[in-house]
Amino acid sequence: MRDWLHVDDHCRGIQLALERGEPGNVYHIGGGTELSNRSLTRELLAACGADWSAVRHVADRLGHDRRYSLDDSRLRALGYQPGPRSPRACAPPSTGTGAIRTGGPPVRSTTPVRER
Repeated sequence: MRDWLHVDDHCRGIQLALERGEPGNVYHIGGGTELSNRSLTRELLAACGADWSAVRHVADRLGHDRRYSLDDSRLRALGYQPGPRSPRACAPPSTGTGAIRTGGPPVRSTTPVRER
């Protein structure tokens, strides 16, 4: 089992820790979605319209932990809550035409980064 985190939640958690956190403290960011790798893979396959033939199985590495979790209570005390997620939230971004982007140059945002 792992606590999976959506990128939007991760970004909000970092921003909250920067704005409201205490210097020197560690703020873990949890997603509130515990799934096995197999369960997450199933959701991703469904969101992409793929089947298990798209999956390449690999052996666990030595010392592989069966569960990964963390305590995000310090960040939650600052007001952090992960957003609600549906399996569709795991779908890859599209080009806007319904096609899945599978190559080409990196996409760059036109949104300026806020300076501190």
